[in-house]
Amino acid sequence: MTLRMKTKLTAVTALTALLLSGMAFADTTLTFLVDNNTDSVAAAEALATAYSEKHPDVTVEVEQRPGGGEGDNIVKTRLATGEMTDVFLYNSGSLLQALKPESSLLDLTDLPSQPKVADGFKSVVSADSKVYGVPYGTTMAGGIFYNKKIYSELGLTPPKTWAEFMANNEKIKAAGKVAVAQTYRDTWTSQLFVLADYYNLQAQVPNFAADYTANKAKYATTPAAVKGFERLQDVHDKGLLNEDFGAGTYDDGLRMVATGEAAHYPMLSFAIGALKQNYPDEMANVGFFAQPGDDAANNGLTVWMPPAVYIPKTTANVEEAKKFADFVGSVDGCKAIMAVNTVQGPPLIDGCDLPADVPAAISERIQLLGIAEFKASLILDPRPQSAFERTMLARIEGSIRQHICGTNAIGLATNDKRDRLVVRHGDDRRIEAYADMRLKIVLVIRSSLRPIGRRLSPA
Repeated sequence: MTLRMKTKLTAVTALTALLLSGMAFADTTLTFLVDNNTDSVAAAEALATAYSEKHPDVTVEVEQRPGGGEGDNIVKTRLATGEMTDVFLYNSGSLLQALKPESSLLDLTDLPSQPKVADGFKSVVSADSKVYGVPYGTTMAGGIFYNKKIYSELGLTPPKTWAEFMANNEKIKAAGKVAVAQTYRDTWTSQLFVLADYYNLQAQVPNFAADYTANKAKYATTPAAVKGFERLQDVHDKGLLNEDFGAGTYDDGLRMVATGEAAHYPMLSFAIGALKQNYPDEMANVGFFAQPGDDAANNGLTVWMPPAVYIPKTTANVEEAKKFADFVGSVDGCKAIMAVNTVQGPPLIDGCDLPADVPAAISERIQLLGIAEFKASLILDPRPQSAFERTMLARIEGSIRQHICGTNAIGLATNDKRDRLVVRHGDDRRIEAYADMRLKIVLVIRSSLRPIGRRLSPA
């Protein structure tokens, strides 16, 4: 009797140990919701593969949703009903605040990767001094893609004023070509002439963003703000659009400007990744310029922060989801994204260096603003630097010299005569760069605490 009891206990103990052993090594599946943009999906799949290689017991399943308003409603609905995936991709900035992150998202302030993330980015994924996201990709700009072959055939040059842009369009139309591709079936693409005009708005009304947020200014009563909408109407009323602009899709617009079916396509620079993937043989024929305003001497670019990866409070896999988000925000995660997506601007993670094969459409948008493009080595001042200063210096050391601040869109201002680049930061820090004929640049970072001088010279 006693022997049989011991046998049963031994068997139970062994079974328990087996079950516990199985539980200890059980696979974890994380679900990851992203929009169905080609670049977003490619980056998500690359991150999932790279993470699983480091963590073989974890599988990351990528789910897709539509973009635009429909996708926005899906995110809000799934958060409200508790049916959100373990991690998800969504906008940074003002749209994030509509999700009420304090009550719906996990605090990611203490992730190990956060110290290397640019402070400017953290400011657009924060609420109540807590950080809720990590960057998904590089910075991007809004402007106008153009077909270089068409420009060459018709003897055109990239415009620096709206009048020059419209004059180019009339010549393109007269040659029997579509001047401006529009793709309103994907409704979000209809915003670009308005959004990309923000630099011109800020140049004329520097306090517009703050006043608009405080309900002291309105688009309808601010002439400089209304102009973006007037630009949209202008290209329509002049008959410059493709006939099927109401049914055209984002993919159609990319095809048209890449293949020469259309001369222009207003779009965010993240489209470069899809262009490179789908039309690699046409990349050399695609250029990019800032949306011009009325003043050729004040020609600048509107720049955006990338979206971010967030974790809902409803996830059942809190620790693993945090580890994945930490990976996305790490140098390895940044490089995994850049390996499959063409760079659209400077990365926001310290140590994630720009690749050598930066596309012409990216470098052009700097060259067209009168900024010399060359490799540079950095001579550092030995004094301590703030995180902001270190981040800015690292970005400038590469061949693309631009940065963005803690708002969704800011201006990059240049003065062609002096090759002077001014980057405005949310707390009044800025960088000024002056280039001479010997391609030496002196940089001065003015922070709220003290000025610090830096010198760059050709590598």
